[in-house]
Amino acid sequence: MDIRQVEYFIAVANKQNFTKAASTLHISQPSLSKAIKNLENQLGVTLFYRGGKKIELTDAGAAFLGNAKQFIEAYENLTTEMYDVVQLKKGQIKIGIPPIIGATFFSKLISQYKAAHPSFHIELNEVGSNLIQHGVKEGELDVGLICNLPVEKHHFSTINLLKDPLMVVVQNNHPLASEKSVALPDLQDEPFILYQQDFSLHDRIVEACQYYDFSPNAVCKSSQRDFMIEMVEANLGIALFPSKICKQLLHHDVQAIPFKQPRLHLELALIWKKDKYLPYAVREFVTMAKDFTN
Repeated sequence: MDIRQVEYFIAVANKQNFTKAASTLHISQPSLSKAIKNLENQLGVTLFYRGGKKIELTDAGAAFLGNAKQFIEAYENLTTEMYDVVQLKKGQIKIGIPPIIGATFFSKLISQYKAAHPSFHIELNEVGSNLIQHGVKEGELDVGLICNLPVEKHHFSTINLLKDPLMVVVQNNHPLASEKSVALPDLQDEPFILYQQDFSLHDRIVEACQYYDFSPNAVCKSSQRDFMIEMVEANLGIALFPSKICKQLLHHDVQAIPFKQPRLHLELALIWKKDKYLPYAVREFVTMAKDFTN
């Protein structure tokens, strides 16, 4: 058995189709089928039920899959650690960041990291918190910044970076614009410019409104902060933004109003996978993030 056979097996198990798995692996289907057959002969078991367009794992195959993933992860940890030694602590880091974060919360940390390690390659992936958590868990991302998302403690290590209260943003001529503060129930008849449903803040806002026995009237949902602000400027609805973002809205035709009793916050945390070897580049980022919060 070699590492490629195990990787081939995992690909077939994930795709449940030899043709799709072969395409992903960039090998021919006959070569993949032969490799899997050789693996089954070596193990003395049948790993897949074959037949039809979709194949399924046998009981032996399901048992082998869990161990195969651990084997591949251990192999990747070993090779990454050796790479660190050979490359003299040069490397790259893949970071997941939600679109709502942007430069407001993140640019200073990245700038400090880049200045300290100019040879490191930084790859930023802008997706929602749910996808970031999945990416870190599956090894597609080294670390991720997530918002207001319950973290599976047995899968991830975390650093809490920020807890920033949300504010109500309205157009300058809106009836609420002159108020010093508002309560969430005051907004039950307002049209909302909400975050997309794959954003954790979307769920927190809906839950907070439901606590006061109303559901927000969402006239628009977006993942783009600037577009949401433009919608508010056009007086098409109100939006809820973290206070740090609201401080940057001075040149916009809007007003930001605090809540009388803040129930809603942007909670920002850094996560990385537990029990996985962290390359030097990633360890340095985690260390710098810890110092950044102090």
